[in-house]
Amino acid sequence: MSKKILFVMTGATHWTLADGTQHPTGFWAEEAVAPYQAFKAAGHTVTVATPDGVVPTVDGGSLAPEVNGGEDGARRIADGLAAMAELAHPVKLADVDLADYDAVFYPGGHGPMEDLAVDAASGRLLTLALKSGKPLGVVCHGPAALLAAVEEDGSNSFSGYRVAAFSNTEETQAGFAEKAKWLLETRLVEAGVDVQVGEPWAPNVVVDRNLVTGQNPASSAPLAAELLTKLSG
Repeated sequence: MSKKILFVMTGATHWTLADGTQHPTGFWAEEAVAPYQAFKAAGHTVTVATPDGVVPTVDGGSLAPEVNGGEDGARRIADGLAAMAELAHPVKLADVDLADYDAVFYPGGHGPMEDLAVDAASGRLLTLALKSGKPLGVVCHGPAALLAAVEEDGSNSFSGYRVAAFSNTEETQAGFAEKAKWLLETRLVEAGVDVQVGEPWAPNVVVDRNLVTGQNPASSAPLAAELLTKLSG
């Protein structure tokens, strides 16, 4: 039976670094393409939502052959991206009604560090999704959005949950740790989240109740498989 899956994506086109410079970014291609293809192949529909309904920007670096296993991989990702017609017609995140969807998925890229990490509408949606029991998937830098999910008492809605997210080690190896205003793993731990760190760049998917999280781009396909299992359960 066809289910409706909400893709919540960054609307950011840059990430502001500690020295004030703006690093061009957006969403990471594989983290959108691999789950999208898995969900569509299973017969489900996808709706894209972004802050203010802006069309999401792909991080140009995520299209490079060196991060996609070579030219063939880069071509597959580019073709997959071109087939995502829903990207051109996002809905406004603030207008989303969780009741209309069966599952929620957040891809990463450095973009969420800029906007979703402080987006109140996204934070409310995440809190509702977590408490609804509906499958909720978040990958790589997508967990930056969890930082905006705050309860009335100021605590984080995901405090105590086991979560995979882009690690400080990976950020260091990617060359951004020293340039960043803050590091995702560190900030999540400070919020009370139990970050489960796996090997750098290797698939690491963590399931805690209805929450499914992945550490890095390589985790996006196995995360999608877990979400599909939960959707069919």
